[in-house]
Amino acid sequence: MTTPNRRLVIVVRADPVICGHSGEARNLAEAALDRGFDEVRIVTWPIDRLQETGLPLKPLDRVLPYREGIVVERPEPVGDYKVPDGRYLAGLTGRLVELFTDGVPTVAMSLYLSPHAVAIADAVRIARGTGLPVEVTTVAEAVGSDVTNVVRSCVEEGRWGAAAHVLTSYLDHDVCLAVSLYTRDIVVAEAEALDALHGTTFAAQLGERIQISYPAIDVSAYVDLDPRSTDRALERRGLERDGYVLYLSRLSPAKGVDDLIAGFERSRCRTAIRLVVAGNGPDAWRLRAQAAESAVAGQITFLDDVGDAEKPHLMAGAAAYVLPSKPLPEFTETFGIALVEKMLAGGGPVITTETGGIGEAVGDCAIFVPVESPQAIAHALDRVVLEMNPLERADWEQRARAHALQFDRAAVLDGILRRVDRAQVVAAARVGRHAVSA
Repeated sequence: MTTPNRRLVIVVRADPVICGHSGEARNLAEAALDRGFDEVRIVTWPIDRLQETGLPLKPLDRVLPYREGIVVERPEPVGDYKVPDGRYLAGLTGRLVELFTDGVPTVAMSLYLSPHAVAIADAVRIARGTGLPVEVTTVAEAVGSDVTNVVRSCVEEGRWGAAAHVLTSYLDHDVCLAVSLYTRDIVVAEAEALDALHGTTFAAQLGERIQISYPAIDVSAYVDLDPRSTDRALERRGLERDGYVLYLSRLSPAKGVDDLIAGFERSRCRTAIRLVVAGNGPDAWRLRAQAAESAVAGQITFLDDVGDAEKPHLMAGAAAYVLPSKPLPEFTETFGIALVEKMLAGGGPVITTETGGIGEAVGDCAIFVPVESPQAIAHALDRVVLEMNPLERADWEQRARAHALQFDRAAVLDGILRRVDRAQVVAAARVGRHAVSA
């Protein structure tokens, strides 16, 4: 077997998890192959463990296979029932140690800080402690929920040590990224709160180190779709082009699907189109109950089995795509990958809110409504479905696609690799200075 010359390792909650960043990991991995990496590995969690967590998952038979050249590893847990927790993390970290000490120059990237950045930081420390040659450059990407779900709750509960663990592991990486300016700002803001309470200096370090790297999207999967394939995909679902409004994302309270259902019920266009709610998640049962009790129950369709190949066609055929996201303590939209995917796919306009990092994702190419305003959603739906002429719709579509092209995975990866190269130069200079002083 030939020893690879350059390797990329991505640590993430990968497919089948329903999350834009699991798709981002796939996109970065495929872009890395195109950029000359001769080995790419995604290190993630066993399927049975993902199922046990309650995370929203795609149907396993609808997940697209990874491209040849990408190895997906799901390390088994370490230890037995006498180890109450941490068994899976131990398996993941141990596998990273093995990869970091086998002599292959490696770029290791985590998506989500907790626990993936923690695993990489620990693995690098352990690998170097073995005395074996280690040539690894590390990249950590904060996605926002890292902070709202972990650091912020730790600060509020007075568990500052756990927050310090996450932030220190983040700073241990050679390159610190955030998926939006909004994400960077909330990371620094929560660090400031921690500093104020305990006299630490995380905020200044993070403010200096964090750089923005928007999520990597496979543009080719959404542009230039075959219209006949789209028509066939819609026909299989009993849908027609421009005959439905689409929501396609995770079903959780912060996504605002309850406001969408209420807004659809109040709209004048509700008798002319359907509402399609595609996805799965912890709020699915409540949303189905809300829809069933509404006056438009017969006009609402729920889909929980949409696969990767079908998704672009559902987006392209929709009269509008609605994501009325709202900020909640446990989650705030830090970018909005699905919005960009919809803008690439074409079809009717995006209707959304200016929550979190959504504005960075869509620019001025979406129709904005206030947070938690079903009436505003109703007005926006009526504008799109009943009032927009074909020329206006085409203008929205063209502007949206032109804006979204900037998030192509090749361009995003190139930006990350430039930062990796600079980090390697800085590290080499540091080693040189230490050698001279010795």
